[in-house]
Amino acid sequence: MKPGIHPVLRHVVFRDTAARTAFLTRSTLDSDKTIEWEDGETYPVIDVETSSASHPFYTGTARVLDTAGRVERFERRYRRHGTQGDDDRS
Repeated sequence: MKPGIHPVLRHVVFRDTAARTAFLTRSTLDSDKTIEWEDGETYPVIDVETSSASHPFYTGTARVLDTAGRVERFERRYRRHGTQGDDDRS
């Protein structure tokens, strides 16, 4: 690797404000705010609104959209009535 061009990889705490959870990981992000972690060390903390602890996909609360119903409504609304306007190109 070329020296001096890569960001510094450090331990950072990400705190999910919606789920009120935090996790320690490594990241190139940095913050002025710090937090004392469970191991007694002080790490930069980054507040996020959504993480795997609060995202509907990961928590199992995701809603499934009725795409089939939407397609059927579209076809009903915009289908042709009869064969008027169709040309016989063969």
